[in-house]
Amino acid sequence: MKLTRKMVLSRAKASELHSVRKLNCWGSRLTDISICREMPSLEVITLSVNSISSLEPVSRCRQLSELYLRKNRIPSLAELIHLKGLPRLRVLWLAENPCCGTCPHLYRMTVLRTLPQLQKLDNQAVTEEEVSRALMEGEEVTAPSREDLGSGPPELSYTLSAVDAATETTQDPLNLGKGEASDQGQLGLKPTSRDQFPPFSQQEAASSRSSKNNILMAILMLLRELDIEGLEAVHQTVVSRLQALHKRELQEDME
Repeated sequence: MKLTRKMVLSRAKASELHSVRKLNCWGSRLTDISICREMPSLEVITLSVNSISSLEPVSRCRQLSELYLRKNRIPSLAELIHLKGLPRLRVLWLAENPCCGTCPHLYRMTVLRTLPQLQKLDNQAVTEEEVSRALMEGEEVTAPSREDLGSGPPELSYTLSAVDAATETTQDPLNLGKGEASDQGQLGLKPTSRDQFPPFSQQEAASSRSSKNNILMAILMLLRELDIEGLEAVHQTVVSRLQALHKRELQEDME
């Protein structure tokens, strides 16, 4: 699924997007976060439990202080290059991505060598001693290459539990409600075999429902950031849209 301007507000003004400070899309099955390029004022971004493979759109969020990316598809620590230009970044949760590799110590040292300003990494406080050691024990990262990206994002196989969701959203400043945490905690991203797939028509319907739910979530999220003038503009658009839909229904009934 691609998160674009249309999924947020089809008629949202650029100035309204620029004022957004918090973005929470936990467990939304996102693969694209290009909308972040239009939100330079973001301070907290929660994108854990998705299918994101590139951090380039985040590089423009110069006010960013907290970034939650647990359980995504970040293929290489080279993606950290896109975070080096964020002077206020203090909290990063990157665990359970392919880029973490098989050596936790090397992974942590490399991240801290690249981003020495971090105060917390993967929900663990960063010490001055670690930062000093990272200069010697961490690897230097370079800009992502096509080889790093490969032909596409790597496949991950995991199933989430309600405990998973509760643990992370407790740490994230954008906590979900109990009902939302429970629902999203049951979100399964574990690949199934071809014979387990429902008929195409069922898949299409499920995809449509999922897309509409994500659109609604994004709209409700951004409504919190609007002032009276912005809310009135949204209200007028909604009223016009409802009138058009009711008119169409009446015409269909008459036919």
